[in-house]
Amino acid sequence: MPGEEPRPRGRGAGSNPLNRFETTRHEVDWGLVEDDDEYLESAQRVATELIADHSRTIIAENDSPDIGFEASLNPYRGCEHGCIYCYARPTHEYLGYSAGLDFETKILVKYEAPGLLREALDSSRWRPRVLAMSGVTDPYQPIERKLELTRRCLEVLAEYRQAVSIITKNRLVIRDLDLLAGLAGHGAAGVFLSITSLDDDLIGKLEPRTSRPLGRLAAVRALAGAGVPVGVMVAPVIPGLNDTEIPAILNAAAEAGARYAGYTFVRLPLGVAELFTEWLETHYPGRKTKVVDRIRAARGGRLNDSRFGSRMRGEGVAAEVIARLFRSAARRAGLNQQPWPVSPAAFRRPDPGPKQGMLF
Repeated sequence: MPGEEPRPRGRGAGSNPLNRFETTRHEVDWGLVEDDDEYLESAQRVATELIADHSRTIIAENDSPDIGFEASLNPYRGCEHGCIYCYARPTHEYLGYSAGLDFETKILVKYEAPGLLREALDSSRWRPRVLAMSGVTDPYQPIERKLELTRRCLEVLAEYRQAVSIITKNRLVIRDLDLLAGLAGHGAAGVFLSITSLDDDLIGKLEPRTSRPLGRLAAVRALAGAGVPVGVMVAPVIPGLNDTEIPAILNAAAEAGARYAGYTFVRLPLGVAELFTEWLETHYPGRKTKVVDRIRAARGGRLNDSRFGSRMRGEGVAAEVIARLFRSAARRAGLNQQPWPVSPAAFRRPDPGPKQGMLF
């Protein structure tokens, strides 16, 4: 419609909502520039900007009781995959950015991550446990193909036989099969592919810069073939949008070689709720009311519930229906028959070699 802000191509969010810590914002009056084709075209091409992150530590500790890891490693902040529902979007607001387009176009890069990781593992304070990669954003988002920060971190982990569990939506993970297979040989590596849907069209809108479903299933097959423990995460389950696909996703993953599975219920904290409902209005207006109402039914009438114990699964009848569907589908697919096999038991610090004084 005339005077409306053009929607950026290839991005999940259509705009940059106000950062919750800011009180003022500047907006373009699109009605005044609607005849400026060059300006409108540039507004649709939102380039990715890489920003150096000078963090001095690289391992983040976690004490949340409903998250299955104690420590995580994140080479990047922000994620170019552009998943519209991403619960991590509000973390960008602490950096002065928006949870909208900024989250998927302003990517903070921890260029020193491999060195910081080595320092952490060398420290006497390090207590070996399984590292999650990543706890917030995807370690194999598109820029990783060029920067290879995740690979360089894996090289450090391989030296120390430091256990790692990876979760990703990108088939780029199979680039690092050599390192992952080596670690898996010590029981120190495993990968979960997050598969939200088998529908290419839905994924192209919901997660615009991720690998398509067949690519993720191909990655499952390659990892399993290389002896790397592999599972699938149906994450997130969005009632009214992808919940009925749970059995098909689990069956396809099991046929590709996955042996483990999990799921999470969609979380829409803070500004993510507005972004997601706007996305529904843009792409699936006919489903919007049904999807929103079903989320509310599992969230006590709200779109988000941050309480431990319910935030990952929801509650009430709607959430229990999804839980039963997942359990029965996983059982029929032969998944989760054994516990996740990744363990920190093989950790060792490499021999630093002879001290200088011994050379004389």
